[in-house]
Amino acid sequence: MTELAQLQNGSDIRGVAIATDEWAVNLTPDAVKQIAAGLVSWLRVANEEAYQAGHLTIGVGRDSRLSGPDLAQVLTDQLQAQGVDVIDFGLATTPAMFMATQYEEFSCDAGVMITASHLPYYFNGIKIFSKNGGAEHEDIDYILEHTDQNDNGGTGHIGKADILTPYSADLVGKIRKGSGVATNQPLAGMKIIVDAGNGAGGFFAERVLTELGADTSGSQFLEPDGTFPNHIPNPDNKEAMASIQAAVLKEKADLGIIFDTDVDRAAVVTSQGEILNRNNLIAILSQIALSEHPGTSIVTNSPTSDHLKDFIEKLGGKQIRYISGYRNVINRAIEANEAGVDCQLAIETSGHAAFKENYFLDDGTYAAAKILMLLPKLAQKDQTVDDLIADLKQPVETQEVRFKLETPDYKKLGRQIIEDLGNYPVEGFVFNPENEEGIRFTLKEPFGQGWFLLRMSLHEPLLVLQIENDQLGFMPTVLKELHTFLANYPHVNQSKLEELL
Repeated sequence: MTELAQLQNGSDIRGVAIATDEWAVNLTPDAVKQIAAGLVSWLRVANEEAYQAGHLTIGVGRDSRLSGPDLAQVLTDQLQAQGVDVIDFGLATTPAMFMATQYEEFSCDAGVMITASHLPYYFNGIKIFSKNGGAEHEDIDYILEHTDQNDNGGTGHIGKADILTPYSADLVGKIRKGSGVATNQPLAGMKIIVDAGNGAGGFFAERVLTELGADTSGSQFLEPDGTFPNHIPNPDNKEAMASIQAAVLKEKADLGIIFDTDVDRAAVVTSQGEILNRNNLIAILSQIALSEHPGTSIVTNSPTSDHLKDFIEKLGGKQIRYISGYRNVINRAIEANEAGVDCQLAIETSGHAAFKENYFLDDGTYAAAKILMLLPKLAQKDQTVDDLIADLKQPVETQEVRFKLETPDYKKLGRQIIEDLGNYPVEGFVFNPENEEGIRFTLKEPFGQGWFLLRMSLHEPLLVLQIENDQLGFMPTVLKELHTFLANYPHVNQSKLEELL
């Protein structure tokens, strides 16, 4: 694998942009220069005539990371030198950069977001959109393999523009319409606070919520700061969620919203301090989708609870469990629709949520907007968001354990372990065939009542174990049995499991 190919992270590009004691820089200016050439080459496949005429336009945005401005400058300079016009949007969000390809005032042929999502400050990366949606894994392959400089005999123009203002106005209009209230301020009288984690999502408080009449006092970490001094901007992180939860309870807010760094993910905290992420967020958004499209299917990734499946089915819907990775669940939903199966929502437990009505774009602000639309209707019924998941049963115990696979051929080892576990004869481990990633078992006596899933990590040399149990005290029993099984594989590091025993 070439050094450039090592920057591929599924359908994104990610690498180290700031050197640390542990990490050397590999997302270098030279790498970005090659990526710029590959991006132009990729766009030329479907736009050769426009390229030769000097009519290709690419929008470039970034999150708050310290390395963002320098990387954006290199990318912009290289695109300009290859005869492509560039719109520099400065601080932006990933969903907004897709919309830069849709809004007529910009009509970019591609949108590029410089971000590494929730990763530590020293990482950065590149997400790419065309007018048809996000780049796929094979598109990134092409970009990283076709890095010869392009030349159409011209030099592109560079302009600057603000994407967050029209994007905010778009959201405001959609929430006003969706709320069903005959006023421009449907959130008047409500206190809603935002935690942007010092990423790019701080705009949502003033430009969206305040415009809709909400009181946003008590919002936190709205100022962009690429050192992320307060907590990791990640709705799937316990410390981040504890921070917004504490703020909601302290401020007596009606709702709290937290975004990741580039705002393609969100989670919510209710007035009672209930955390709506993972299964709870999927339940809320599924209920919304099913109320608008009865009988629709919801695509999720595999590590969702059995209780969520029951919840969706009782609402008249169907859950399709699929492989983890936000592009995977989105593409599965698109595939379902093409096959004639109505599917309005694709969502991962990490918080990536994509609605069919919104281009199947994973957009944290749009997911939050769908919940905000409900608030006036709930208030009229003297209800809160908590009431929406009152029927979602919660597990008594949950546990996640990650096992490092300490061998170069870790994928082969991981596949072998998963296959062998399927043939491991243990009474109380009941194979569940409704699963397309790793292996899933239903737990019965003497292991309590619940389920577990063992799967490979998408991008790291890890096996990931997730367990839920509806009976208290059985977690050690399950872990001991799996510890015994995994002891047959000396290259599996069980230290994290052993800490729990």
